[in-house]
Amino acid sequence: MTENQAPEQISVLLADDQALLRAGFAMVIDSQPDMAVAGQAGNGIEALGLIRELAAAGGAPDVVLMDIRMPEMDGLAATAAITEDPALVGARVIVLTTFDTDEYALSALRSGAAGFLLKDVQPEVLLDSIRTVVTGGAVVAPSTTRRLLDTTLLGGGVLRAPNAEQQQKLGYLTHREREILAELATGDSNTEIAARLFLSEATVKTHVGNVLHKLGCRDRVQAVVFAYEAGVVGE
Repeated sequence: MTENQAPEQISVLLADDQALLRAGFAMVIDSQPDMAVAGQAGNGIEALGLIRELAAAGGAPDVVLMDIRMPEMDGLAATAAITEDPALVGARVIVLTTFDTDEYALSALRSGAAGFLLKDVQPEVLLDSIRTVVTGGAVVAPSTTRRLLDTTLLGGGVLRAPNAEQQQKLGYLTHREREILAELATGDSNTEIAARLFLSEATVKTHVGNVLHKLGCRDRVQAVVFAYEAGVVGE
């Protein structure tokens, strides 16, 4: 996925069954000159309906903050519906989770979410994350991502061997691209990866784009999931 310029006004839709939590997030978002809350929903069905209504009117939200556990339709199903709908291709989803529901966050990442945050996220981190995903980036905190994926995918530190499909996709990558894939799993930025590999940032950006294309990943988050599932991390 190519990185884009942020719109002058970032529209954010809030989907959470806790009205008080939505109100708190709305207050933080509306306090920013470059952001505005486009709408609020109490469950996945309401969120999908509102997003499609806004899209039909010419303006799907740029970012959706999606709770995981909601009545009627949960955040996992809603995230999959959003990311699979060509009419909503511009909407980026950040799922919200708590420490005891890490496996749900991973499922959301597999469904195409641009990242995840804990519900007790600091306001400045929330705002930075919204700005990151709206420009084509992904919210991948190194420590949280490693803990999440190590626990869920690696079974206590035992790497999985890539299956036939994963092995085929890995075969499309050059040695440098495979190295870049492993670096993506750290959650570091292109700038940090470039410094570590003694490459220019532009070169790393090109390699990242090639990796995403060859693996069929929407963004860096899905590339991270692929890297862990295919056993690339820790080689």
